[in-house]
Amino acid sequence: MREPLFEVTSKLGVRVRVSRGYWEYIVSIKHPSLKGLEGVVREALANLLEVRRSPRDPRVYLYYGTYMDKLICVVVKHLNSEGFIITAYN
Repeated sequence: MREPLFEVTSKLGVRVRVSRGYWEYIVSIKHPSLKGLEGVVREALANLLEVRRSPRDPRVYLYYGTYMDKLICVVVKHLNSEGFIITAYN
């Protein structure tokens, strides 16, 4: 298993992680506006504003938080009591 960039227990009690390599993919290809905002993503998971379950996949949850009056969404796939970040955006 790759070394996680960070791991945090979400408000739902799920241990969520992301590897350094996958986070680099998110911030370099998918959502460059999140570069340097790892702490904001962690905060959204730990102290969420709202959480929703994906209508397409019951194992996927969308965690919402705020950052500088903007909404941030962290998309996480839950597998038992662990999860991993699929993507994040603001």
